[in-house]
Amino acid sequence: MKRVKAVRPDERVDELLSGMAETGFQGRKLGESLEVLTQMIADDDCTVILGLSGAMIPAGMQRVVIELVKRRYIDVMVSTGANIFHDACEHLDVHHYKGHHNVDDAELLAKGIDRIYDVFAREDEFRKVDAVIAGFGTALSRGADGGDGNRGYNISSAEFTYRLGKHLMKLNPEGESILSESVKNGVKIFIPALCDSSIGIALVSARRAGADISIDQLADADILTRIVENSERTGVVYVGGGVPKNFIQQTQVIASIHDAGKEGHNYAVQFTVDSPQWGGLSGCTFEEAVSWGKEATDCRKVQCFCDATIAVPIVVSGLIARGVVRKSPPDIDRLMK
Repeated sequence: MKRVKAVRPDERVDELLSGMAETGFQGRKLGESLEVLTQMIADDDCTVILGLSGAMIPAGMQRVVIELVKRRYIDVMVSTGANIFHDACEHLDVHHYKGHHNVDDAELLAKGIDRIYDVFAREDEFRKVDAVIAGFGTALSRGADGGDGNRGYNISSAEFTYRLGKHLMKLNPEGESILSESVKNGVKIFIPALCDSSIGIALVSARRAGADISIDQLADADILTRIVENSERTGVVYVGGGVPKNFIQQTQVIASIHDAGKEGHNYAVQFTVDSPQWGGLSGCTFEEAVSWGKEATDCRKVQCFCDATIAVPIVVSGLIARGVVRKSPPDIDRLMK
């Protein structure tokens, strides 16, 4: 048995986390997550897929995710539509504000203020971004920005987010977002439940106004599975759970049905506050996932049961402080074919 060591405070966050890996409880899991992520990113034959759920961007996590993209610590992202909508807002200088959870929500409604726990946003500003996305969807359907006006526009969410990122860069060249940095760095963004977001609301508005545009979610599942099938190894990082987690996990099941020779993801890290005993996917253990073939039997895995707004900035800072460099990120366009 290895002795539990008393953690020592340290100015370097990577050293602090290394020390925490020798302690107990979720502190140990937080430290261990840095070790698994380091191995995952250093593996030149590994494609790294991030699942991003929750309201991470309104909570101030945008810069953290941007660093993951810029440094190519990740190759593919599967996100809720909400996170990407809020990311687009920030690119267009529509911001989120510090509020409070103990307020009169009827008064907020009367003032046009939306609340996400203790974060506020202005509904009229959101509506302006809705209009931007609706207009962009209409332009695609009419043949602008890469669309085909003769047949309407039916594309995967990965293609849509790529084109939306380029559109945002035109609208605000000085802006920065996960979308724009993904375009620059070759990271693909999938939104498997795109309709369940303000992006979906905006595209519904576009269709009611006559735009012939649709998002092919089956294409999403096929394309992401092809990326997994064509990768030597895969690593997954889940911020929360929900649809992004299951969408990524099921690629291994699809691959097995088509005899692609895959036996589960090789690395897996999750930060979540959900627990397994309720039977939900967000709290499902990686050990349970092994029974489905979603994680390999020898998968290097760790789950840290901690608020992601606490865990993720600390661990990403640890990767940066440790000097982790992605030497040979895969060509995702090639893996998609």
